[in-house]
Amino acid sequence: MKHTGFTMAEVLITLGIIGIVAAMTLPSLINNKRNKALETAFKKNYSVIEQALNMYYAQNGERLTKDIIQRGYLKANIIEYFNVLVDCGRGSESSASALEKTCIPNYENNGDIDKNSTNYKTFNGKTNINLSPFDDGQFVLNDGSLILLEDAGSRNLYISVDVNGYKQNPNRLGQDLFMFQISENGKLLPMGAEGTTYYSENDEYCSPTSTNDMNGAGCTIKALTEKDYFSKL
Repeated sequence: MKHTGFTMAEVLITLGIIGIVAAMTLPSLINNKRNKALETAFKKNYSVIEQALNMYYAQNGERLTKDIIQRGYLKANIIEYFNVLVDCGRGSESSASALEKTCIPNYENNGDIDKNSTNYKTFNGKTNINLSPFDDGQFVLNDGSLILLEDAGSRNLYISVDVNGYKQNPNRLGQDLFMFQISENGKLLPMGAEGTTYYSENDEYCSPTSTNDMNGAGCTIKALTEKDYFSKL
């Protein structure tokens, strides 16, 4: 009886082809899975922040705005409406701090830390972001998301969120770190929307080419309104 089968050369060629196909497709599959996870976490955190502000309104009878809270007290007014795992204070004060494992350094209280963060990059990864709009309080939620607050300086109220925590990549503004602004009447606005600080008609704050150290700040509106935003990251 004549036996038929594959020769060793044929088996090796087949395995080689499978390996090439896998090498070509796996990075894309992994990237798509990561981007889908970022999208899901972004939408969840947007809802969580809105709910927190609504609970503040329900309990206090007025919307939270910069006119009704003292400078530097945004965190004190809203933290109770979140499910908080770790209270970071104003941020990790040194690399030796226990908070450094979950919280980004606070440059304002530590002269050894430059205000241009090495933890986060801009949307296109070309520049370190400016930490100034994130340095008035931090806390980590039960799901690992990191909330960052700003309510000093120009007295604009910002609530930002790293949707997968700063220990997880990509650590880029507009990819896993997103900014929101509380309007004059207490409405939560996605940063980049008209009327917010980082609105730009020419996409200076959400561009693959901009070298601005806040490039990515204006991407939040796109993340909410463009269906293919995350798939294009």
